[in-house]
Amino acid sequence: MDEPQRPPELSEDAWQATPREVRQFIALLVQKLAAIEARLNQNSQNSSKPPSSDPPSAPPRPAKTPRGKPKTKGAQPGHPDQQRDLMPTSEVSQVVPLRPTTCPGCQHALPDDLAPVGSPRRQQVWDIPVAPPEVTEYQYYTVICPCCQAWVAAERPDAVPPGAFGPRMVALIALLHGRYRISNRELVDLLRMVWQIPISVGSVCDLQQVASAALIPAYTEVQAAIAEADHVHVDETSWREGSRTPWLWVAVGTLATLFMVQLGRGKTQMHALLNTTFAGYVTSDRLAAYNSLPPERRQVCWAHLIRNLRSRVETKGRWQADAADLLALADLVFAVWDRYRDGVIDRAVLRAMLAPIQHAMWERLHVAAQGGHYLSSLGRELIRLWDALWTFVEVEGIEPTNNAAERALRPAVLWRKGSYGTQSDGGSRFVERMLTVTATCQQHERPLFPYLIAAVTAYWANQPAPQLLPAGGA
Repeated sequence: MDEPQRPPELSEDAWQATPREVRQFIALLVQKLAAIEARLNQNSQNSSKPPSSDPPSAPPRPAKTPRGKPKTKGAQPGHPDQQRDLMPTSEVSQVVPLRPTTCPGCQHALPDDLAPVGSPRRQQVWDIPVAPPEVTEYQYYTVICPCCQAWVAAERPDAVPPGAFGPRMVALIALLHGRYRISNRELVDLLRMVWQIPISVGSVCDLQQVASAALIPAYTEVQAAIAEADHVHVDETSWREGSRTPWLWVAVGTLATLFMVQLGRGKTQMHALLNTTFAGYVTSDRLAAYNSLPPERRQVCWAHLIRNLRSRVETKGRWQADAADLLALADLVFAVWDRYRDGVIDRAVLRAMLAPIQHAMWERLHVAAQGGHYLSSLGRELIRLWDALWTFVEVEGIEPTNNAAERALRPAVLWRKGSYGTQSDGGSRFVERMLTVTATCQQHERPLFPYLIAAVTAYWANQPAPQLLPAGGA
């Protein structure tokens, strides 16, 4: 067994006078105390914890260094004035002509038949119409067949909804709950107050399942697009489903974004998200589930790495100097990357500038890996994932962080916090399909509400679902 490292608090004489078994026990305790101290000192700047979990004692978040020209609030000097375009007069709901009645100078009454000078100044006021809901009654008659005397009742046409609510109503409920995260009970109140539609919480939940079923073709379309993508960002966060605690996974590609609720956080769930045929690059954190992917097809997130190194720097121990050196090198990596991203340097210069940083980091990681302290496990892990740290240097379109996946998860996290998750498997399917369609529509700047209406209409009419992704993958 290797000789245990002497704690700096003990002199060399006292350490050598201590039995070897006791020294090993003390070294083990020092490591455990360092790990405990690191956990206690975790905050949003040195771990993956959200800023909302920071205690009052946490250090203030550093101010971001502004880039480019300094900006002031509001429109910038020289920015052209932005005005709402006026609709053609022929398309407005009502035109109200206004004529002056009295001259403000001499107080003379102005007759109505005075010819106007030039065109009138136009002001258009937008407002929500006050109108009762549109209710259509379908009357199904029954007749007697004159040939066989059988009673024959009219059947519901495919274009007619099977229940009491139409496709726009279903789409609105899916939109307000699945996109804007309004709770079901608040949704009931909103529908009654604004649209004068009486509906129960149970009906709201049932209509969400209708929307969920209507979105199955779109969800399948996105799954196929992710499986064929050249590069995806992947991340996961905890979810709630009744008494179970599944995980919500996300894969963000250039063409689509896929969400999936699964009971697990391992490689099986990761491969279910990406499909076994996936052969592209994956940007992710260092969760063990991703270790089943070849390092040359991975990009490890440097933002996570910087938080981990900052945690080591802020925890007292003899590893602090090595951790500080590695953190400084990581900051240099981002400084070079920022210059490339801003177009100051090209990829050849990017490689050349990063080469000495890579060499220095490689040497310091090997020193840290052999130190037998709090930084050692991280050093060994990064040596093992060395190729996955630098994929962004060689492959066009890959960035050194997993920000795309983390941004995609934020609406889902807010939904989970506001609704406490779902209560059934059907609820989780609605969540993953609505999040998938919402994020993918945003990627293509496609209005979500019309798509939901079209999907529900096609579902009830037994017609092909509307295509979600643009033709040709554009």
